[in-house]
Amino acid sequence: MKKERIISVVGLGYVGLPVAVAFGKVRRTIGFDINPLRIAELGNGHDRTGEVTTDDLKAADILFTEKIEELALADFHIVAVPTPVDEANQPDLALMLKASRTVGQALKRGDIVVYESTVYPGVTEDECVPVLEQVSGLFCGKDFTVGYSPERINPGDKEHTFTKIKKVVSGQDYETLEAVAGVYESVVTAGVHRAASIKVAEAAKVIENTQRDLNIALMNELALIFDRMGIDTNEVLEAAGTKWNFLKFKPGLVGGHCIGVDPYYLTHKAEKIGYIPQVILAGRRINDGMGRFIAQRTVKEMIHAGHGILGARVTVLGLTFKENCPDLRNSKVIDIIRELEDYGCVVQVTDPFADPVEALHEYGVTLCPYQELQPAAAVVLAVSHQPYCDMNIEELCGIMGESPLLIDVKGVFDQSLLQKSGVRCWRL
Repeated sequence: MKKERIISVVGLGYVGLPVAVAFGKVRRTIGFDINPLRIAELGNGHDRTGEVTTDDLKAADILFTEKIEELALADFHIVAVPTPVDEANQPDLALMLKASRTVGQALKRGDIVVYESTVYPGVTEDECVPVLEQVSGLFCGKDFTVGYSPERINPGDKEHTFTKIKKVVSGQDYETLEAVAGVYESVVTAGVHRAASIKVAEAAKVIENTQRDLNIALMNELALIFDRMGIDTNEVLEAAGTKWNFLKFKPGLVGGHCIGVDPYYLTHKAEKIGYIPQVILAGRRINDGMGRFIAQRTVKEMIHAGHGILGARVTVLGLTFKENCPDLRNSKVIDIIRELEDYGCVVQVTDPFADPVEALHEYGVTLCPYQELQPAAAVVLAVSHQPYCDMNIEELCGIMGESPLLIDVKGVFDQSLLQKSGVRCWRL
């Protein structure tokens, strides 16, 4: 590895920014993003995602830019852009290919391009390399080389951060692999794992979240079964969890940019090569249907509590895809909201972490400040943000109307205490 390598990170979102900051603390780094507002905010020391502090930004030697000529100052390019799915759950590589065109304009002989975005096996070499070659006029393997190192960023997690998570690295040849490994080893204290090939690294990434998706799908299916039996799923899992080798997964909404998306990349590739996945897609169907199930169960509980449905006010606490994080990408809370609205309920949504402008843009949801919530027939605790977990029963009752009802999706509150306070409760 050339010790004087200058790193660029293309895409400064939840994944790219922590990567850029880690490298910026040990060497000159170029942080590139096509959003001029994002560049301006980061230049002023503000990260709207909450992943990086102002002090960390100040401590990093990063040139934040949207100019390709400044991107060309680097010779080791890390691409960390989103790879979502479309409305038909098909992989959308548009941003990744656009980033490849951008990097291609800055590419020079001797450069290395490493992709971190989640993809199915073959995307780096079969989809991205041709774009790099076409735009740059250079030849991969001769003038420049590529690698793949899957991101493992967990938004909102302050313990398992970029430098503390073992990094899988790969390269198209031995020299590139060692160069990529050396670059990441300079900042990742947890060390690196050298994958046998780029395709192996791509496959490893996509199955990490597929495995987790399936485990949660099993818990969700159990929750559906036990609900029909009148058994509390949380109590069942608590009892089963006393066995030493029981895997402690819980039912819930599965959204976000990874777990709710990555399996579709694998199934897409499988179908292209003639295999129709059974287990993976079954798990996806279960998880994708949980928002509607929770909404339908809410309506049933409202009826049992004596509430009318048409025009009834329902408060939804939380809109982001996970707790204590502003990330709204692929949040399944919206499925609860839409289903409740289809039943004729008036839904008011609040979230202490979500950006109101982004919520309106992404989902058409107008966030209501917590202090302005109107008493509701039912409260759905959809996301276990810490401020909600810290609420006492009196505070909870303060946002409810007569015959109070709580839909505790994550099982945050003590049911016995709720019952003593006259609050009807259902939990997933």
